[in-house]
Amino acid sequence: MYSPKTKTSHDWHEFRHMTMQFVPRKYGGDTQDATIRDAAQRSLSALQDDVEPTERDATALRYNRNSTILPKISTFDGAGLRSLKSSAKLDVPRTCQQEACVRTFRALCGVASIAIFSGPALAQTPASQEQKPSIEELMRRLDALQARATEGDKLISALRHRVDELEARDKHSKSQAATARRDVVAPTAGQKPSAIPVASTEPRMTANAAVPPQAAAAPIPGLRPPEPMGSQFDGEGEDALRSDLPGLSLRIPGAQSEVRFYGFANVNGYHDFNGRNQSDAPTVQTIPLSGSPADIQGGDTGLSARFSRIGMDTRTATAWGTLETRLEGDFGGGTAASPNAVFRLRQAWGEVGSEQFRVLVGWANSLWNEGVYETLNFSTNLNQSFVRQAQVRATATLAPGLTGHVSIEMPDTQYTSAAGVFTQISTPAGFAGLSPSFASVPDLLGRLEYRNDGLGLDLRGLLRDLTVRTAGTAAAPPAVERNTAGWGVAGSGRFPMRWLSPAFGPDELVGMAYYGQGIGRYFGGNTFGQDALSNIGLPGVVDPSLDALPTYGASAGYRRFWTPQLRSNFVYSYAWQQYPSYAQLFVPGSASATSLNSTMQQGIVNLIWSPFAELRGNSVGTGWLDVGLEYVYSHRDVYGGTAATAPVSTGSGTANRILGSATVRF
Repeated sequence: MYSPKTKTSHDWHEFRHMTMQFVPRKYGGDTQDATIRDAAQRSLSALQDDVEPTERDATALRYNRNSTILPKISTFDGAGLRSLKSSAKLDVPRTCQQEACVRTFRALCGVASIAIFSGPALAQTPASQEQKPSIEELMRRLDALQARATEGDKLISALRHRVDELEARDKHSKSQAATARRDVVAPTAGQKPSAIPVASTEPRMTANAAVPPQAAAAPIPGLRPPEPMGSQFDGEGEDALRSDLPGLSLRIPGAQSEVRFYGFANVNGYHDFNGRNQSDAPTVQTIPLSGSPADIQGGDTGLSARFSRIGMDTRTATAWGTLETRLEGDFGGGTAASPNAVFRLRQAWGEVGSEQFRVLVGWANSLWNEGVYETLNFSTNLNQSFVRQAQVRATATLAPGLTGHVSIEMPDTQYTSAAGVFTQISTPAGFAGLSPSFASVPDLLGRLEYRNDGLGLDLRGLLRDLTVRTAGTAAAPPAVERNTAGWGVAGSGRFPMRWLSPAFGPDELVGMAYYGQGIGRYFGGNTFGQDALSNIGLPGVVDPSLDALPTYGASAGYRRFWTPQLRSNFVYSYAWQQYPSYAQLFVPGSASATSLNSTMQQGIVNLIWSPFAELRGNSVGTGWLDVGLEYVYSHRDVYGGTAATAPVSTGSGTANRILGSATVRF
């Protein structure tokens, strides 16, 4: 007898074979054969044992399939799998669709058996004889049912494989989560919890086809949050250009990795009220001097979008901690007056490790960088540092809220002589051949940062070697080599005014100061090309020197939030440089003489509207849109005064610029 729980496609072959054996005797007229009656009785008994529960189960399964089971299969996550196993007491490898198919098959076989084996009892009635199906019809029915059973077996096999795969994945995920819980250290007071959501591309399966991907997945266990877009080491524009949004992020299928795209589109326009300065990123060091041709022409107006930025970073969980990579660029590589925006690389680096210790290699923002105050101006403003260069950096958490950094970074000796400005890769116009500027060892930098409830304190320092070798260059004779050391220290602070009174809200008081010798190139808006001065090429000099320039400066600012959506910044900066006396021998009015500024000043006032900004606890998230208006005052005094700049200008210059900007982030 066939048991309903053990019938397979092989059993249907046996059933068909048995039927074929008895059919000739049935149609041959030997209808009283006891063997036939016994076989028919056994078959009917087996079918009758199963008919009643099959009808009930079919109704229940038909309901469960539509309302419960198929949605569970389409989701097919860990919870859906467990629910699927228990739904209607259904064995996982056999779905409701196959179960209904098998039960229907059994019922039809029962009908066929009755038609075949009950012929002797019904042969006495002519009407019933006419209703009997032909043997060909019965064979076609059996073949069709067998084909359906075979298809069901294939589907059962596929679903069984899918179940095994999901169970293995579920066990693997639980194992990884357990490992992450053991390895991940609880965040300290100075750390930021990982809160970057990632979209999942893991497909969901049904019995027939794939459906759209899930909307979200849990963050990868143990993955560090990415370096904020626009951290304190970031480049031009600072907070007004920073994004506090997570960017467009997603999980890479089949990997413990996330990828994020970010950036912004920006347009800014400006108008100068004094000398004509055809640049959307002017520096105080180079503003037109009073009485110069540019000053006589008068102010100009310009519009630019070349500082729009795009970047991509990835984060991957590895045995060594989180591996983060970043590739970022903008279109500010050409000259300011050029109508064509040239793409330039801003950052390209990889960093691996944990919050406790990690190592970065690549092209990144220098540890010396500082952007204390918020501005709409894309230029390197007075006392700001936005150097990006090749480096190897190590970062460690030293105590709660205290982080230390050490790096070796690309060297570049920049000095000014009577011939002009020399760097390792460039020479002034009219100077043929290689540059005498040389580098012997990388720059060494260190930085300490302390963060606590809105308070930020930074201390940084650098040590570098400056070298000039004239042998083999147009600067010889004499063929000499001169070395001098460069060093500098700087500190900055950000004080939350709410510490004094809650009435101040998220307002901040910021400031920075520095002192050093031979650090000119790290302040591109102040002293580009002025790490040192040299008297090479001056008349009568037989023993030239290389003198690192002493410099100091300070900036102070106040960030005022009128409302969460409307804020202003008030900034004042001052810088001073000391030059050797032989600098007065540079040709008056030359580029060398007019670039030596003994003192510089700058004032900035702006008003920024961020319509989608929100107050988040004690700080403000500025959202995806900034629209602002800014006024910039700049002034410089040339070393030596009018005697150094005559006859082309007086010994000082003043610039007044107003600019507007709109930034849309993603």
